[in-house]
Amino acid sequence: MSDMSAFPTSLDALEARLQQDLAWLELPAKAWVPTRVVDGQRVIDVVIIGAGMAGLVASAMLKRLGVANHIVLDKAPAGREGPWVTFARMRTLRSPKQLTGPAMGLPALTFRAYYEALHGRDAWVALDRAPRETWMDYLVWYRRVLDLPVRNATTVDAILPRADGLLNIVCRQDGRTETMIAHHVVLATGRDGLGGPFVPPIADDIDPKFWAHTADVIDFASLRGKRIGVVGAGASAMDNAATALEAGAARLDMFVRRTDLPQINKFTGIGSQGVVHGFAGLPDEWKWRFLDYAMRAQTPPPRPSVLRVSAFPQAHLHLGSPITGLEQDGDHLAVTTPKGRYPVDFLVFGTGFKIDLTSRPELAAVAPNIRLWRDRFPVPAAMPNGELEASPDLGNAFEFLETEPGACPALSRIHCFNFPATLSHGKLTGDIPAISEGADRLARGIVRTLFVADRERHFADLQAFDTLELLGDEWADDETATDEASDCLTLPEPSLERTPTRNA
Repeated sequence: MSDMSAFPTSLDALEARLQQDLAWLELPAKAWVPTRVVDGQRVIDVVIIGAGMAGLVASAMLKRLGVANHIVLDKAPAGREGPWVTFARMRTLRSPKQLTGPAMGLPALTFRAYYEALHGRDAWVALDRAPRETWMDYLVWYRRVLDLPVRNATTVDAILPRADGLLNIVCRQDGRTETMIAHHVVLATGRDGLGGPFVPPIADDIDPKFWAHTADVIDFASLRGKRIGVVGAGASAMDNAATALEAGAARLDMFVRRTDLPQINKFTGIGSQGVVHGFAGLPDEWKWRFLDYAMRAQTPPPRPSVLRVSAFPQAHLHLGSPITGLEQDGDHLAVTTPKGRYPVDFLVFGTGFKIDLTSRPELAAVAPNIRLWRDRFPVPAAMPNGELEASPDLGNAFEFLETEPGACPALSRIHCFNFPATLSHGKLTGDIPAISEGADRLARGIVRTLFVADRERHFADLQAFDTLELLGDEWADDETATDEASDCLTLPEPSLERTPTRNA
């Protein structure tokens, strides 16, 4: 039987255990990338944009591999990075609690270890799924305990290729503009990392005071007593509907294009290390086939999210009800579907995100040269898919590739470690299950490129290394022994008697 006293029962004890594990593994590795100064400024080896889960584990993996000279930038204040305490409105994470996520194979860095250290083993057993606020607390702890170099309240305005092959990163903090010089840039910018929220054109002429996207800041308290419409029935749509109802909405109408709600989470059903490590090796047509099928089947909203909405008698589900008309009618909106016309005071679009490089100002200088899948893959006639067609075609370390070879070589130094990387690499860049494996692939690719780029410096270091291992007094060569030593050397005379064997 295991000794329960061996398990950390406080955060202090867990942190001590983690530090011991890192020491035993000799982690992080020593810094090895040569310092480079350009224009009187030290070049940063890697700038990571985004300090959510993906950005943190990318930073942790680079640090683990000895790339100490890197920085993580995030526009949010500390503790509010990513969606968890901003526009995520579910009560708990959708992923099972036991997934190891960003722990990089270190048991003491897992969410389970963190939770048990705070609340005990019995509380872990009783826990269904991680509350999203608790998950955010865990990521804050993760950042602190690994001492990751995050700079908050910093917005990146532009990524600009330089003539010397490096990148200028133009950013703002507290009204001041600064330009960093970097070897590599990692875009750890989440679900909308290469685009933004998708809102159908039917809302183009509607006053924004009447509607919002699920990724927007919404004052739900102001919706009390109001008639609320929600477009879509995915997880985010359900969570926003529930939040509105819990805030006191008088009526909620959910408009769903499909004639039924999807019931099976297809991709989760085949989750395995084979998918994690093997998807990138699939032929292009098979990558497309897998993802197109999963996207058409759609991911069902979690059962607890649906029950959270259906528990309210004033919630109404309208299947087979795409919005065919939307207009302002005095102080409210009129929503028209094939089944009727519905007055709503406020409409929430749970319509997902789009990939649109032109909507990202920080990428304006490089976007025209980024190769997309539609630029080189013949889309199957039976499987057209706009989101997949607009996905970037990425290299082995998530780096962008050029539409025209030689037109923008700096793209090889910009790494797309966000959701649109899925078609090239599988689900390694945003979801909890395989984020460590994705960060490992990313960091190893960057390490390889950094080493190759500085090969002359590394070779010079090899030549200059002169620490003696042997001092020369360990053992003398027989042929260089003194004559006197040779004269004194005598060998025993051979015996003429036979030595009896043991059984003679």
